[in-house]
Amino acid sequence: MSWLITKYLVTALIVVLVSEIAQRSQKLGALITALPLVAVLTLIWLYVERQPSEQIARYAAYTFWYVLPTLPMFLVFPVLLERCGFWGALLGSAMVMAGLFWSLASVLKRFGITLL
Repeated sequence: MSWLITKYLVTALIVVLVSEIAQRSQKLGALITALPLVAVLTLIWLYVERQPSEQIARYAAYTFWYVLPTLPMFLVFPVLLERCGFWGALLGSAMVMAGLFWSLASVLKRFGITLL
């Protein structure tokens, strides 16, 4: 149980730290956010918890495919923010991301890569 609490605390600390940095410097906050911190932490947690290498490798590969449709969201959000406000932009960019995800999943399925 103490290991689980440690994982929560370390992960939460990083999220809060990045949020605080982003309040002071949007560029530095964005740079840190763009780093795959959550993915790297997950890889570390999986390794430390002695998960099989095959499982860790699959996690990393799936993470790559899931990241691709999220990237355009960060271009759509600022455009929608001016037109739709924060919540509208968040919803609209999430819808774009979902559409791109479903499209990517359909294309990849033809190549034997199943995301869903």
